[in-house]
Amino acid sequence: MDITYRGTVYPWHCDHMGHMNVMWYVGKFHEATWQLFSAIGITPAYLRTGNRGMVAVEQNISYRRELRAGDVVVIRSAVLEAKAKTIRFCHRMENAATGEVCATTVITGVHIDTEARRAVALPEEHRAAAQRMTAADFDPGR
Repeated sequence: MDITYRGTVYPWHCDHMGHMNVMWYVGKFHEATWQLFSAIGITPAYLRTGNRGMVAVEQNISYRRELRAGDVVVIRSAVLEAKAKTIRFCHRMENAATGEVCATTVITGVHIDTEARRAVALPEEHRAAAQRMTAADFDPGR
């Protein structure tokens, strides 16, 4: 389980009830995703030069604790499963000061050819790197 994001909740991240709006949870998870992908070799350069992309086909989010302006967050991520064309992974967002789990998400991503617009196999080195980061027993809810 690697740290893939560190950040702060700013006042403009909060809704009229005073806690971080769902769009910002998704945004912070999105940033963590690209850190995770980069760690396994799915970098922006790889995607651009190879006409490749990653698309989310399923995402489930559980909101467990509210975050408010000024809270510092950390996201820990793990790969749950790496198949030929797909990666299923999870993120766990924690309040850095308290260690409380604030939100979790499990995402399935598909590797695509951006010109043909269809799923294609991940390069073996990327799949192997993802499998090395697999934590099949990782409980995103802790």
